[in-house]
Amino acid sequence: HVQLVESGGGSVQAGGSLRLSCAASGFITTNYCMGWFRQASGKEREWVGSLDSDGRINYADSVKDRFTISRDNDKPTLYLQMENLKSEDSDMYYCAATYACGSSWSDSRVFTYWGLGTQVTVS
Repeated sequence: HVQLVESGGGSVQAGGSLRLSCAASGFITTNYCMGWFRQASGKEREWVGSLDSDGRINYADSVKDRFTISRDNDKPTLYLQMENLKSEDSDMYYCAATYACGSSWSDSRVFTYWGLGTQVTVS
């Protein structure tokens, strides 16, 4: 069965860096659209960025030029490298996957599979 497991979260000072990992199993990641979302308690889930099955990557304006998505197809694992972190980046970060996202790469409703999340705290 499909499983996504995030790791790499933690506490960091503003301006610091973290790399989140999403270990995927039960499906061929190169055939799927995969993305990162984040959500603070009591707030709506916010799209961070996505990597579609054609290898195209899109980012939210709030993280563009600071965050980088990559994928290791051999492991297979999706990564989110976060640089120059700000306090407003503090959230629970979730990895998600779906077979086809088309142009809806930022819509959480089209993503079928979700991990349990990893907490990022920036102070």
